Amino acid sequence: MKFGIGQSVTRCEDPRLITGGGQYTDDINRPNQLYIRILRSPYAHGRITELDVSAARSRPGVEAVYTASDLTSLGGLPCRAALKNAQGEPAFIPHRPILAEDKVLFVGQAIAAVVAQTPEQAADAVEAIDLSVDDLPACSDLSAALNPDTLPIHDARTDNLCVHFEQGSATDVDQALASGAHRISVSLVNNRVVPSPLEPRATLVEPADEGFSLYNPSQGALGQRAVLAKVFSLPADQIRVISPDTGGGFGVRGEVHSEVCVAAFAAMALNKPIKYTGDRSEMFLSDNHGRDNLTEVTGSFDTDGNLLAVRIETTANLGAYCSNAGPFVPTMAGGRIVGSVYRIPHIHHSVRCVFTNTMPVGAYRGAGRPEACYVMERLLDAAARQIGFDAIELRKRNFIAPSDMPYQLPSGVTISSGEFSNTLDMALARSDWAGFAQRQQASAQKGLLRGRGIGFYVESSGGGPEEEAVISVAEDGRIDVVVGTFSHGQGHRTTYAQILSETLGVDFEAINIIQGDTDVVAFGGGTGGSRSSQMGGVAVQRAGHALVDEAKTIAAELIQTPVEQVDYADGLFSAKSTEAQVSLQQVAEASQQPQFGGRMLSKTLRYDRGGGYTFPNGAHVAEVEIDPDTGAIEVVRYTAVDDCGRVINPLLATGQVHGGVAMGIGQALLENALYDDDGQLLSGSLMDYAMPRAMHISDMDVSFHEVLDPNNDLGVKGIGEGGACAAPSAVVNAAIDALAPMGITALDMPMTPERLWRAIRAVS
Repeated sequence: MKFGIGQSVTRCEDPRLITGGGQYTDDINRPNQLYIRILRSPYAHGRITELDVSAARSRPGVEAVYTASDLTSLGGLPCRAALKNAQGEPAFIPHRPILAEDKVLFVGQAIAAVVAQTPEQAADAVEAIDLSVDDLPACSDLSAALNPDTLPIHDARTDNLCVHFEQGSATDVDQALASGAHRISVSLVNNRVVPSPLEPRATLVEPADEGFSLYNPSQGALGQRAVLAKVFSLPADQIRVISPDTGGGFGVRGEVHSEVCVAAFAAMALNKPIKYTGDRSEMFLSDNHGRDNLTEVTGSFDTDGNLLAVRIETTANLGAYCSNAGPFVPTMAGGRIVGSVYRIPHIHHSVRCVFTNTMPVGAYRGAGRPEACYVMERLLDAAARQIGFDAIELRKRNFIAPSDMPYQLPSGVTISSGEFSNTLDMALARSDWAGFAQRQQASAQKGLLRGRGIGFYVESSGGGPEEEAVISVAEDGRIDVVVGTFSHGQGHRTTYAQILSETLGVDFEAINIIQGDTDVVAFGGGTGGSRSSQMGGVAVQRAGHALVDEAKTIAAELIQTPVEQVDYADGLFSAKSTEAQVSLQQVAEASQQPQFGGRMLSKTLRYDRGGGYTFPNGAHVAEVEIDPDTGAIEVVRYTAVDDCGRVINPLLATGQVHGGVAMGIGQALLENALYDDDGQLLSGSLMDYAMPRAMHISDMDVSFHEVLDPNNDLGVKGIGEGGACAAPSAVVNAAIDALAPMGITALDMPMTPERLWRAIRAVS
């Protein structure tokens, strides 16, 4: 089938986007729209003693000024992470106001909003607001959050603990650690990062007779509508959310932020369209951040190198409040694959989620799984070095084998497929692992230190367990597919069309994918957690089969054949015993006739996968060169072999690997959201926060080991987050390998030239 499953079809979205035909939220305008700007806290912690907006209200063009006292009819921003500690006590989820009430808890927190006729007038009026804050001691240091002398940032608490999450038996791990021949401990930093999608946040809200319509970039319009319905105490059908073209997601698009809520409130109060567009520096202050963990991992090995037990103790920074997914990310999301691809008889996983006076932390590409994989890959490399094992052999010795599957991970979830040893062998061969010594010598001749590192990963993908597809065939043969996932760069219009083109045997070009409008999309879980191919893709395929089955009843009458004698292939219904046939388009035309119901040929299919997940995995190999005189580091070779099940479109899957690896390299080498002791964000713009550029990314050798997942029709797993799971450990392990002969066996991300230079100087 032309453009079917498995073919590298170029994205059908691209011609429109690269020729300027894209429509993003900021491109949409309405007559007489007003503009909103936000007063943000310049303080990290303090009590508001004065908030006088009278001067702002009298400024030219100002239509309204809002503070928390104006929004008392609204609820707070919700958190969906209903966690409990080991004793069954619920996590402390503090009320998160849309606008600061009596206290400010982080720099950048929204305090007041000005609505004016132009953006400039709104910004000018914000400057006229008188704000006084009685400073309180701020805690921006994750390691100090639980110190007895650190001031709790929430008045309802006596400490800064949200929840202490635990899984596994601490007693069993204690015994195994004591009895093992080798005990290896590693301290790790998973640095805070800023998502920074290419498109800053933007919002346009239009009032309706009841409720409002919202244009907003998202990772799923239905999810945003559900949150807003809760905030505004409105029936969901009174809120319409339209997500146009969206320039990147990375987790932050799954959140509803304060600006959306204030804009919607203002639109209904003033009965005018309200628009908000943030600038880049504002997004650094007000977009959820990612990662930010401190971890101590200890592993016990027997004399043969077999893992006996692992203890993982993490302190995870939530920032000042719980974001929508905040405490879920380092606990349940990362904990789902704790231990990674290794057989470990005993694991105790402890995570203390804490509050600090910093921007709240939310889901960020991989959402807990990159952190969990990083822990194990750093432990395995450290163990190999300390107990004298080859790092490859040590991994293979401890891999979960195909014969072990289905295998229950320490979290209790079951992994059904994977050939980890074979995947690693493929990566070693493609990276020319055996030829490394020659390349290392060539680097040495240039005065550079060369190292290599492995990053093996497994991640759980799937997200919400239900998804829906609606397929309709028009009289002219056009096929519309409404699906509840949402593409913000993944290429769903292409991959879903490939799936349906093969399922129905119709032209790829005849298929139109519709998404992102709650007036059209009735059900769906959006896109997050690499769920789209295994949820939306399977729903589309099943809906296609169901459509054919339903259409056979019409085709049978048209060709005067019993329905059980009707076959379907390549867009044609045919009789088994005669030469009679009719096309899908002809059946669609007939379905409009009164005797066949007088309606468009259409089928709705809701897919429920049950409670399981798929487990993409892979082996990545990085080689780096380090200049010992300057600390400059460069990734010079990168090899990725990923098992994402069946690859629907190799070209697009490769692009997903590229993007994930780039973000992983960015975290490993460059990115770091830094706060000073007073809670001021020091890396508040792209002048201060280093994003990876093309010069930081080497050519990548990307290939796939297709081990089909047995639990879904397509055999797919996921691919969007694997690169972010593998690259940090591959690159850090490579840097440590380069510097180990000098006695450097531990490095923290980001490995900036200055940090490497200082590490080298310390041992020189």
